[in-house]
Order: sequence, then C-alpha cells, then structure tokens
Amino acid sequence: MTPLNFDAQMMSRCLELAQRALGQTAPNPLVGCVIVQGEEIVGEGFHPKAGEPHAEVFALRAAQARSRGATVYVNLEPCNHYGRTPPCTEALIAAGVRRVVVGMVDPDPRVSGQGIERLRAAGIEVQVGVETEACQQLNEAFVYRVRHHRPFGILKYAMTLDGKIAASTGHSAWVTGTEARHCVHQLRAGCDAIIIGGNTVRRDNPLLTTHGASDRNPLRVVMSRSLDLPAIAQLWEVQIAPTLVLTETGANPEMQQLLREKGVEVVELSSLTPKEAIAHLAERQFLSVLWECGGTLAASAIADGAVQKVLAFIAPKIIGGEMAPSPVGELGLTAMTQALPLLRWRYQMIGNDLLVEGYLQP
Repeated sequence: MTPLNFDAQMMSRCLELAQRALGQTAPNPLVGCVIVQGEEIVGEGFHPKAGEPHAEVFALRAAQARSRGATVYVNLEPCNHYGRTPPCTEALIAAGVRRVVVGMVDPDPRVSGQGIERLRAAGIEVQVGVETEACQQLNEAFVYRVRHHRPFGILKYAMTLDGKIAASTGHSAWVTGTEARHCVHQLRAGCDAIIIGGNTVRRDNPLLTTHGASDRNPLRVVMSRSLDLPAIAQLWEVQIAPTLVLTETGANPEMQQLLREKGVEVVELSSLTPKEAIAHLAERQFLSVLWECGGTLAASAIADGAVQKVLAFIAPKIIGGEMAPSPVGELGLTAMTQALPLLRWRYQMIGNDLLVEGYLQP
C-alpha cells in the first residue's frame, strides 16, 4: 500500500470513530483519532461529548509509550487553546509523536491554523488535507455554526412522484418505504432537535424518535402560536424523549400549564418565527436542526434563512388531488426563473425510493 493510500485509509478510520458520537457533541465537532507505528494501529479514540477529553487524548491514553515516534491521524486540526479541556497540541508534543496528519483546518478562529503552527514549531511534521471533503461533510453543521453563530438547518420531506406529502384527506402513512424511513431515523440521530408545527401534531400525532437507530433521541420541538394542541399526544410522553413547545408570550395559559404538568418544556417568545426559534436553539448551543414540518412552516423556514440543506425522499407513486398538500408552501415566487436552485446536489436510491439532497444558496 502506498503512503498516500495508507494515510487516506487511516483518515477514513478517524471518521468512522468520530461518528460513534453522532448527535452527542454539540457545540463541539465530531473528531476521531488514530495513532500508528509503522502500519500498526497502537491507539484510537474519539470525542464523546462536550466537556469530555478530545479524541487525541483518548488515543494517546490507549497507545501509552508507543505514541513516541508515532504518526497521529485526526480529522480536525488539534486545538491549541484552553477551553473545558487543555490543548491537544501540548498533549501530542509531550507524547513525543513524530508526525501528525490533519484532515481539515479548524474553522474556529481560536484554533484555525494555530494548532498546526504549534506542532510544527515543536519540530513535529504536519500534513494537512487528507480526505478533506469527507472531513468537511462530517462536520458541516459545526463549520456552519462557527461561521454563522446558529444551528445548521436541514429540511426533510417525503413526497410522491407528483409532489404530494399526503392525500387530500391528510392521510400520509406511508409515503415512502421502510428503508427510507430507517434512513430518516438515522438522520434524526445525528441532529440536536427536530422541529414541527402544531398542525403536524394534530394531524399525524408523530413520535419523532430514532426508533432504535440510535440509543439517543433529539429534542422534539413544536412551534405553535395558539397552542391549539391535543391534550394527549405521543410528543407529551417525555420519558421517551424530551419535548419543547415554542409559543408566543401569553398564549393559552391553560394549555401551557397542562403541558408543563406533563413534563413538557414550554418557552414563550415575543415573536414565533423560524428565525426566532433558531435563535433560541442557538442559545442552547445546538449544531443541527431537522425540519420535519408541513409546507407552510417549511416555506417560512426557507424564507427566514433557517434551512441550509434539503433532503427530499421521492416515492415512485402518484396520489393526485388538487388539495393534497405539497412539501413547501407559498414563497411568494411568481416566475420559474425565481425558483431556488439546489447546489452541490446528488441523488441515490434508498430501497424503492429516490433521495435527492442538496444545499440552498447561502
């Protein structure tokens, strides 16, 4: 195996390790680390959650004395500042490693380039830019939060070939097949919150969990101005997963009390918009938010700049119906030339369904 291929293989292993903490590290990134002597892996580690040691520290602990003279692979530039934990650069220097291979430079201005400079100043060989695209893809939510100071928004919907998310009666179970639904459960596992509107609660009574795809569930968020919500719903069963209801100041005090008695968190905002909802979730230091809402709220989220990525599951079936709902409501666009294009889009088959994903223009 050539050195270049070996470096790529080890970086891919870093990404595999990093994904073990998917959805659990906010506001920190997903990071994995591999330590190698020759072509033998002598230590591995990943960052499990904020406040815990970083990936490099776990890998160094595993390698112990065999770290000296070793090559260290890490998908994100090692930190060089004191936060909740000491700088990883100092730990690597103290361990006597010979070479560090970095997948991508950290966009955080407290780190960006400084970790690499510190290692080189200590006489350690540093190579930057191995499997960079895959590294950036894994931590796209972290990069977005660092640059824009708010969570990365993903709009997910499932529709028929003729663009309907439900029949004209509102019945929507199920648009797509089991494979696509499992893919959504995995997607939820990597997000910090799922947002829906009150109409989705009333119509679908969703559970919004990972359904066993992960041992964790994201925060389930309901946006409702009027709090015209059912007294009994799966989302109020907070022993399964936590639920937050966002509403406007003074809305339906009786329903607020009922929800709080059930253990549901209720937060009043002066104006209930996707922009304000995202600002609140940013205060919670969330990295990624999944919009699984109906067309009206989806359109508002897009208009408010709360959606950066779109995942559309398309089922090869036709339901018809002039009044059948579509995935995105009114955006105020009147000509096809105004349509919002998806950038860097790609597609793949998920079971019998087609998944199209891409990014909205920043």
